[in-house]
Amino acid sequence: MAEIHLQNLAHSYSPTPAGPEDYAIREMNHVWEQGGAYALLGPSGCGKSTLLNIISGLLSPSEGQVLFDSKVVNDLTPEKRNIAQVFQFPVVYDTMTVFDNLAFPLRNQGMAEAKVHSKVQEIAEVLDLQNLLGKKARNLSADEKQKVSMGRGLVRDDVSAILFDEPLTVIDPHLKWKLRRKLKQIHEQFNITMVYVTHDQLEASTFADKIAVMYGGQIVQFGTPRELFERPSHTFVGYFIGSPGMNLIEVQADAGGVRFAGTHLALSELQQRQISEKAYKKLQVGIRPEFIHVWDEPNPDALQADVMHVEDLGTYKIMTLNLDGAPLKVRLAEDKPVPEGRASISFPAQWLMVYADDYLLEVRP
Repeated sequence: MAEIHLQNLAHSYSPTPAGPEDYAIREMNHVWEQGGAYALLGPSGCGKSTLLNIISGLLSPSEGQVLFDSKVVNDLTPEKRNIAQVFQFPVVYDTMTVFDNLAFPLRNQGMAEAKVHSKVQEIAEVLDLQNLLGKKARNLSADEKQKVSMGRGLVRDDVSAILFDEPLTVIDPHLKWKLRRKLKQIHEQFNITMVYVTHDQLEASTFADKIAVMYGGQIVQFGTPRELFERPSHTFVGYFIGSPGMNLIEVQADAGGVRFAGTHLALSELQQRQISEKAYKKLQVGIRPEFIHVWDEPNPDALQADVMHVEDLGTYKIMTLNLDGAPLKVRLAEDKPVPEGRASISFPAQWLMVYADDYLLEVRP
């Protein structure tokens, strides 16, 4: 196990980068603590796989350092870093049995055959592969092959970390939840540093204790699933996390708060002061669909919005509103009455976020 520290790290595939737009990874400092279960979440093309390959040693960074337990490893090969990497598509030796696939890294280290047998049996039991040990890998299903890939990383005692690069992409949907749960159990049992790359927020939330959200080559927020949901520190996190994502409305500063079209939203004195301290290019307010309050009866003191569409998803409903030209999504509980024509709504102050140039204006008590 290792603590992985990314220090002033940046990478460009261009030999002569002219600006930030030429970097796949923009300068960052980040720490994956020893023994943690982490997810690296973001859309395709945001730099997730590039970052993972830099950590594993498959790619050398243009700038900065990678440290394992305070030791710089930039010049070390993947083998010497003792990193296990599980890729999107299962990597197994088709002509070998499952037993020999799992034993391969141990035999390469010169481990005694009795110890090899013991370790392979231990990992096979963890991954439910006992009944497949004598089977050739080419005869396995995709999910069985992926479990063998995972097993080759877990079987070694000297692994610094295991990196997963979208490992469930080729797995049937009904089997994904089983493998996610199995990964979580493995982490709890072996306490290995694990970094799981995915574009799927459900996979990230069910596997990881903390999630790093990547956007445009940067980690824009690092926190627990709850922190990402309740207090997204960047508009992308608000939009990307949640189903549907956060409502975002562009606004202008106004006396006592902000305004869009003919609608005024009151803000705290601290928020007003923060907005006035700097000339921001863009101001937005954000609120999650779950946190918009819908009044059961018409309320003249509330905001008035037109009901445009309602989707009944069984256990809840998604209502689309038009508030003074701004589209809003509202999530209603199954037993909540749906307003007809017009809806009276409120934005509770604790859930109304203010973003300046895409970053949250933090309000501390």
